[in-house]
Amino acid sequence: MFFNLLKTIKNNDPSMHSYLECLFHPWFITYIYYIISHYLYLKKHYILARIIMNHTKRKTGIEIHPGAIISSKAFIDHGFGVVIGETAVVLDNVIIYQNVTLGSNKITLGKRHPTIKEGVLIGSGAKILGNITIGQNVKIGANAVVLKDIEANKTVVGVPGIIK
Repeated sequence: MFFNLLKTIKNNDPSMHSYLECLFHPWFITYIYYIISHYLYLKKHYILARIIMNHTKRKTGIEIHPGAIISSKAFIDHGFGVVIGETAVVLDNVIIYQNVTLGSNKITLGKRHPTIKEGVLIGSGAKILGNITIGQNVKIGANAVVLKDIEANKTVVGVPGIIK
C-alpha cells in the first residue's frame, strides 16, 4: 500500500524527483493519517478518528471524513480545500485538484456522497454532490457542479455540469 502511494505521487507530480521527496508530499502525509483514522472509524473509535483527521486538515488543508473509502492509487495534487464526505468512494487512478468537494446534497442517513470510478480527473474547484456515480475515465472541468450520474469516458463542464 505505501509503495503504491509513493509510486502514484511520483507518477502524477512531475515536481517530485525521488521517492524520498514523495514522503513529504501533502497527499502522502494526509493518506497516512487517513489510513489510521479510517481504521479507528471502522473500529467505532469515532472521536479519535475525527481528532486525527482534524489535525491533518489543519496541517495540509485536505479534509477527509474517516468513513470515506479512498484507494492508495488515488492522487490529490495541490490539495488545499479538498473536502471528501463520509460515504464517498474514490477508486484507483483518480486525480483530484485543489478546492474539490465530494459532498452530499441532503441531510440523511446512508449513502449520500459520490462514488468516483477508476481513471477520473476532477479539475480545481469542482463540486460533485449526492449519491451519484462518476464513470471510468470521466474528466470533470474546473468549477463544474455535477449533480447526476455521468457515464464512462465523458467530459463534464459548467454549472450545472453539461456533458461535452
